[in-house]
Amino acid sequence: MIKDVAALVGRLGLGAVFIAHGWQKFTEWGMDGTASAFAGMGVPLPALSAWFTAIVELVGGALLVLGVATPVVGALLAFAMLGALFLVHLPNGLLGQGGYELVLVLATAAVAVGFNPGSLTVTRLVARDRQPA
Repeated sequence: MIKDVAALVGRLGLGAVFIAHGWQKFTEWGMDGTASAFAGMGVPLPALSAWFTAIVELVGGALLVLGVATPVVGALLAFAMLGALFLVHLPNGLLGQGGYELVLVLATAAVAVGFNPGSLTVTRLVARDRQPA
């Protein structure tokens, strides 16, 4: 049971960070501002990349919190973070201003939590309710 609680804590924390980053792209910067920032950083197809990243972060973060489709969500979140790592942060090095340490941690955590969500998930709760008595 302790492993399931630890996985839940990991999903809640990681999901909250992704939700906050996705929400920021929609509300603080706006999608035009996010796309403009992406263009300035040299991200290919900046408008499409901005929408993809914002949706994956916001919806993916919420799905992580709930524990729904976690392997798919973990892979998509890792993909988005690895894109940020290689397209934007890599030239800045691991540490310091604009470094890639955060996106590297988020990518690896998304894979770890996505493929090891524990049993305290909505998916398991629904599956348990569907089992014949």
